[in-house]
Amino acid sequence: MKIITSLSDIQADKNSVVSVGTFDGVHRAHQKIIREAVSRAIQRHGRSVVVTFQPHPKEVLAAHRASTNGGHSAALPPDILTTHEEKLALLEQLGVDVAMVVNFTYEFSRKSFRDFYTEYIVNGIGAAEVIEGYDHSFGRDREAGLKELIELGKEFQFSVIAEKPFKVGDEVVSSSRIRSLLLAGKISDANALLGRRYSFKGTIVRGDKRGRTLGFPTANIQIDHPRKLIPGNGIYAVRIQVDESWHYGLMNIGVLPTFFDSHPRKIEVYIYDFDEDIYEHTIVVECLEWIRSEQKFHSVDALIAQMNDDKESGKRIIESIS
Repeated sequence: MKIITSLSDIQADKNSVVSVGTFDGVHRAHQKIIREAVSRAIQRHGRSVVVTFQPHPKEVLAAHRASTNGGHSAALPPDILTTHEEKLALLEQLGVDVAMVVNFTYEFSRKSFRDFYTEYIVNGIGAAEVIEGYDHSFGRDREAGLKELIELGKEFQFSVIAEKPFKVGDEVVSSSRIRSLLLAGKISDANALLGRRYSFKGTIVRGDKRGRTLGFPTANIQIDHPRKLIPGNGIYAVRIQVDESWHYGLMNIGVLPTFFDSHPRKIEVYIYDFDEDIYEHTIVVECLEWIRSEQKFHSVDALIAQMNDDKESGKRIIESIS
């Protein structure tokens, strides 16, 4: 897959099949759109082009609102499901020929729908077909949707294909729904909508080694991306990549209520049958299933007993999916 960041890096080709979107999560509804673009490009012996944005538009707009509000707090944008690098890797896996990454700024957000499509899609990339989701909207203040896009297509001679809402069971797949499920600890439901296991990357940092004294040596994780969404507090069964090897284990996300009245949120993993020094190593954590919520125990012995139960619960989950 070719990655470009400027219109000067691409030659217009009227045989392109294009899709435009933020595509945070590259979930199953996004995958349906992108696979359709790839398939149609192959059928017409053209190229598939996905246009996406970096940073996330909501992040830029939230920062602008804060700056124009005298520095007072403003509503924070939602945490992202996929980092920029993760998104590009997923697009490549789907067979996209060209990913165009537009630097999203507040000034860019004021560009009209018509100006963007004529500059980028019609004249810059060239388009035979444009494929979007049923709820696609674009331009300054989300001024235009599919109706306006279809009219523009008639004017500039490209066809528009609108994908219907994609459902898993009775659930419409969307990034916002997946975020809600992850924050509620509903990992299996979120994974079903994503079409893969939710994962994140981080670096192992030194902690207070409390887990080792409890018989459960844990590795503390510092997340690589500050706005990557982390699931809700609790205990999870996970799969962990250390260097080139994959292992199974447990993950604790929480504030250590048995030991502290107030503590920063912490992410730590316990890896089954593992005793290597991995400080400063980068690891990937795949979330398999929620085990239980975080809770405060009346004694350390009660906590250790529960941790042993968690260990067995995790093994049962892993056996059922491996």
